[in-house]
Amino acid sequence: MLIRKSFLAMVLMSLLVAGCQSPASRVISALDVTTWKIPSFDFQKFQFRSQNPMNDDFERNERTKFVGDYSTIAGLNMLVLEGVGLVTGLDGTGEDPPPSSYRTAIQQEMKRRDVHNAKELLKSPNTAVVIVRAYLPPMIRKGDHFDIEVRLPENSQAKSLDGGWLLETQLSEHAIVPGGKRLDGRIDARAAGPILISARGNEKEELAGVLRRGFVLGGGSSKIERNLSLFLRNKYRNVRWSSKVSDEIGKRFYEYSRYGVRESLATAKTDQRIELKITDRYRNNFPRFLQVIRKIAVGENNVEQHVRIEKLKQELNVPETAEDAAVQLEAIGFKAIPALKTGLDNNSLEVRFHAAVTLAYLGEAVGVNVLSEAVKKEPAFRVYALAALSVIEDNRAAIVLRELMNEKSAEVRYGAFRALSTLDEKDPYIAGIKVNDEFNLHEVSSKAAPMIHLTNRKKAEIVLFGENLKFTTPVVVKAGPKIQVIGQAGTNKILVSRYSLGEAPYKKITSTNVMDIIRAVSEMGASYPDIAQMLVQAHNQKNLNARLELDALPRAGRVYYRPNTPEGSITQRKTRVGNTRFTPNMFDAGIAKESKNRAESVAEDDPKKPEDSQGVTTVTDIRNSENLAKPEKEKEKLSFFQKMRPDRLFFGRH
Repeated sequence: MLIRKSFLAMVLMSLLVAGCQSPASRVISALDVTTWKIPSFDFQKFQFRSQNPMNDDFERNERTKFVGDYSTIAGLNMLVLEGVGLVTGLDGTGEDPPPSSYRTAIQQEMKRRDVHNAKELLKSPNTAVVIVRAYLPPMIRKGDHFDIEVRLPENSQAKSLDGGWLLETQLSEHAIVPGGKRLDGRIDARAAGPILISARGNEKEELAGVLRRGFVLGGGSSKIERNLSLFLRNKYRNVRWSSKVSDEIGKRFYEYSRYGVRESLATAKTDQRIELKITDRYRNNFPRFLQVIRKIAVGENNVEQHVRIEKLKQELNVPETAEDAAVQLEAIGFKAIPALKTGLDNNSLEVRFHAAVTLAYLGEAVGVNVLSEAVKKEPAFRVYALAALSVIEDNRAAIVLRELMNEKSAEVRYGAFRALSTLDEKDPYIAGIKVNDEFNLHEVSSKAAPMIHLTNRKKAEIVLFGENLKFTTPVVVKAGPKIQVIGQAGTNKILVSRYSLGEAPYKKITSTNVMDIIRAVSEMGASYPDIAQMLVQAHNQKNLNARLELDALPRAGRVYYRPNTPEGSITQRKTRVGNTRFTPNMFDAGIAKESKNRAESVAEDDPKKPEDSQGVTTVTDIRNSENLAKPEKEKEKLSFFQKMRPDRLFFGRH
């Protein structure tokens, strides 16, 4: 209407100028066109809608919105699996189980596998029925291994599981329904292998309790994959939001199919749930992956992202804000690399550390020297720096890890070993041998004092650091109940003997070299716990020329004391770096971590406390490294009894 009036006014004015004397001119003359007012508009008050209606759904605040603002993560819990199994190879410490639901369950399993001598097996004092429990971790893949917990039922009269071997057991979820009936779910994993017994303390009652339970290191094999899920908060629950958030994640994390098609690692399954897959780079540190996912921006355009990168570059170079800035830059991806590199030149080790870690997960090796410095100088940064070094596919990272094995600290040396084995398990510097298909034995060159490292969780492994690791004579130790190691005073020879009822003694003479003795007792049937027992006994008797360490793993959640700023205006302040819940899973101690008391925790945070302890040497653990996944029915039956080593079946260990 306004336009039409304006046009009419222009026409009438043109008629006046032309001197038109038509009747219409008289009408026009009666009108004062100068009094016509065109409304004024404040265009700043207008709100323009985007051509894409989806963008209007996202809030436009000054603060950047992240995936973590719209969603929560599910699937971080441990999936509890249970089953009933049979342990063989006990040295007369088993029992004929009394009537119970456990006995019924194992009888049904034997019947399913066509075991004909089931009654004789159950009656044998060398067998025992056990409850098997496993905690399936998040982000596990089909075929991955994990620890298994084994314990005797409360009413069992069996005395000990020491030396036992768990036969293949199927594990599933269970639920108790009204009426007390127990329902079994699908079979999610299988378990089998030799049992670890860790005895601490000298009290008889405590020892008796310990002998009734144990672990199978890496004895579980998963039959499923556990992916994480994002759940949108109820306020944002709809299909468009679910698709938008998954698309934002897919821009940062993706993979290529076998046909070369780019596929997002986040898939919107419903209007609320988004399923997440993990990249290979984060597979051994999924807590880091979750941190980055939470910091992916939603609805941010290129200009806004560029402005934010400049702001984060400034925050990165401030120790108090460096960690959060580094994670945000990591979530942005490769565009943030130039900003991150500026942090490598900062005077603060804390800033350099956070920048180097983020660059490592972006595939950049430029910060390897900074990570090496962090491992050596600051225990609070150590676990994360080693995890970062394990993902850098560059020779510089491998060289740094080899050099770290020359450090005095036990956890630096073994942490570097585990990081290098994660990066490349076939690296010739750490290559070892598989002994009796039960444990790995490695000999690593090191300039530091000789050290023997044993594992008590996840992996059955012995690592010998240094050269000329020897037994000192005179020495008398045992490797299990039937193998004896004797060295006379003043000699450099060791006599290894195996005695078994009804069999001729078997003897072998070897050198005092630790590697030679381990090989000799292994040939006679000693298992990993037997060898660990031998080494612990030799250490306690001062018969080793090397220190002995158990699970010397770097830990998360340590306290870092920030030094004073150059101006001296800020006093020394402490900050906790990460926490135990976000330990990189490559350094996670497993399901049976020993909790420390408060005094120990305080001592760990004391900056004056020496960074390296002598470790704890109380271990008798082994791991079954055989492939447990045998889908064919006939192979299942064989793997249960017929294919077991005869000495594990009826007559105990060697």
